[in-house]
Amino acid sequence: MPDGFIEQPKEKLGWRFPRTFWFANGAELFERAAYYGMAIALVVYLTRRVGFSDVHAGYVAACFSSVLYLLPTFTGAMADKIGFRRALMLAFTLLSIGYFTLGAFPNKPMVLVSLAVIMFGGSIVKPVISGTVAKSSDEAHRARAFSIFYQVVNIGSFLGKTVAKPLRTGFTVPYTTLKLELGLEYINFYAATMALCALVLVALFYRDLDSEGTSKTFDDALAGLVKVLGNFRFLALILIVGGFWAIQGQLYATVPKYMLRLQGEGASPEWLANINPLVVVLLVVPITHLVRKVKAENSIGIGLFIIPFTALVIAASPMVQAATGASVRIVGDFSVHPVTLMIAIGIGLQGLAECFLSPKFLEYASKQAPKGEEGLYLGYQHLTTFFAWAFGYAISGHLLDRWCPNPKELPPEVYAQWQTATTTGGTLPEAYAHAHYIWYVFAAIGAAAFLALLVFKFVTGVIERRRGLDGAAG
Repeated sequence: MPDGFIEQPKEKLGWRFPRTFWFANGAELFERAAYYGMAIALVVYLTRRVGFSDVHAGYVAACFSSVLYLLPTFTGAMADKIGFRRALMLAFTLLSIGYFTLGAFPNKPMVLVSLAVIMFGGSIVKPVISGTVAKSSDEAHRARAFSIFYQVVNIGSFLGKTVAKPLRTGFTVPYTTLKLELGLEYINFYAATMALCALVLVALFYRDLDSEGTSKTFDDALAGLVKVLGNFRFLALILIVGGFWAIQGQLYATVPKYMLRLQGEGASPEWLANINPLVVVLLVVPITHLVRKVKAENSIGIGLFIIPFTALVIAASPMVQAATGASVRIVGDFSVHPVTLMIAIGIGLQGLAECFLSPKFLEYASKQAPKGEEGLYLGYQHLTTFFAWAFGYAISGHLLDRWCPNPKELPPEVYAQWQTATTTGGTLPEAYAHAHYIWYVFAAIGAAAFLALLVFKFVTGVIERRRGLDGAAG
């Protein structure tokens, strides 16, 4: 039994865990609030403050976001060697410095260094916190322990994105007439403050646990990575499902710039992004129960079938605007811009699709692994996010540059027209007439992923039947 775990009567499960468990989750909440606040504004910050073009900002964000999902495989081994407490203190020190310098020095060389520091620090946190959760609970209570952990992640995500908008646009101090004019760099300062709070929490209250066996050695991790990438069947599945996450990742890669350029500073991409976790939290349990007897590949197929329509809904916003004008009345006097409405619906559908796909993906992925190596392959299922983020952010930069360009790169007279249109709700310049084409591209990617899954199922089915016949003949 883990050190400090409070034993519960066998007939009744409880919710009591050692203090370190709760402090680890508190640190996770601060870290997620920092990360998601920064992430929702990253591509906008890279373009507006740092001076990267859309294309280059896409590549920078692609590298940062994708490698962040790959590094934990290797940093987990380092955390085992130096101990969880030291690893977390190192991680949150790096994150505090990285976020602060990201906001304080908005020049290209320093921003690249800052993102590298954040990337390394953040990659330490995930395996250590999840390892702490596992070590702080016995087998009977592990599901409950991780349910708390996942809720904390969602709460942190919600807080970070909620705070990001008033920091970007400025806000009036409650009960006063004082208006604080802030800006994008203050989102990074906020993230640095959250990371610093996590550092203080760990330094004062976190106590080391036995971390032995929570991850592989560096050599084992590298050998495992090479092995799974050499399995064409597993790699094909990872890339197919990556098509889903590449579209969902546009919440961070495309939506912020898309909304701000079509609607102006009053748009709220940060708040709309919270629709996704809200839908998942509300629906994942009932949908998982609904499809409990459905084959994993069929449930994944439902998710992949839905995901192209999430992009098509957003692409339909010009048709809605043509029918309703610049404002759609929802309830009473409450109305929204057509782009806001259709993006909200699209994001909600993304959350719905995720409820069908995500819980069943691990089950299906395990079936693609050679017998006896299921655990090894499941340890690398995060590669789907690695490929999806690398591709999704990179292509986003090119698509924005082509159909929804940076207003400040337009000729002065066109830029003036854009300013007038986003302020008064008038007609946008011709440069934005085909901005919705971006979403046709992502709809095509989603459709290709769905069709690829059908082909994958057919081919793997043929292979399994042949193996069965060969086995019977032998």
